[in-house]
Amino acid sequence: MKFIDEVTIDVKAGDGGNGLASFRRLKNIPKGGPDGGDGGHGGSIIFRAVNNLNTLSKFRFQRKFEAENGKRGGSQNKTGSTGINLIIEVPCGTLIHNVSNEEELADLTENNQEFLIARGGDGGSGNLRYKSSTNQSPRKITKGDRGEERSVRLELSLLA
Repeated sequence: MKFIDEVTIDVKAGDGGNGLASFRRLKNIPKGGPDGGDGGHGGSIIFRAVNNLNTLSKFRFQRKFEAENGKRGGSQNKTGSTGINLIIEVPCGTLIHNVSNEEELADLTENNQEFLIARGGDGGSGNLRYKSSTNQSPRKITKGDRGEERSVRLELSLLA
């Protein structure tokens, strides 16, 4: 097995879900009004240092990591589900560098130490958020924000 002590990977956090434009229609309520829900937040990417790993060999073939996107909002003011965070386990003693400017972002030295590398996007707003006394049936919604995306270089500093 080949020992790998430095690797470059791409990480992308999940995008936020879009808001929904929906209107309530019931037979006993003649003018229902808006009931569109908000979109869910996208999942974030977190690096966690663990003691039971000693090489970066698991990154040899998989170089791109993506977290789950948030789901879109639903009718009846239902918020979309939040994307699941992606936790990437690395060995203790891993240095994380940003590829674009060679800045050191984190040094994970202790067991179960975590570092948030990419934050997921916020969910968009549904049309219920824009209801007011002057605008009782808004059709405006907002789309979810994009998740952060970056390339990082992982370097294993403990070679003993």
